[in-house]
Amino acid sequence: MGIDYGDKRIGIAMTDLLCMIASAYEVYQNEDMDKAVEYISKLALSSSVDEIIVGLPLNMEGEENERTEITRVFGEKLAKKSGLPVAFEDERLSSVEAEDILREFESDWKKRKKLLDMYSAQVILQSYLDSNKRK
Repeated sequence: MGIDYGDKRIGIAMTDLLCMIASAYEVYQNEDMDKAVEYISKLALSSSVDEIIVGLPLNMEGEENERTEITRVFGEKLAKKSGLPVAFEDERLSSVEAEDILREFESDWKKRKKLLDMYSAQVILQSYLDSNKRK
């Protein structure tokens, strides 16, 4: 499972059974971190997820910032609640790549904006899958 964590929206992506291809799954409207952790934990467990990958927001120089710390707290809570391993994946430029994907089939910016977070989660998860295939 891939996660693009945001204060307002959380993008969620899933893989195929062979863990080779990431697909956009849904956007969760985030109103409270603890409620989001509860929802995503239940979704992960009911979907037989083995690992959760959370996009880590680094600045363009690769350094951590305030957003990074909030995301790490979310990931730690998610690991504790779900009992699943949580890994972090650099999410720099994931939104740009997701926007490029969306532009291919949706011309309306307002509609793209509603889908952007789950496609960002897809990009994050696919990046993680691809980097682990090389190891």
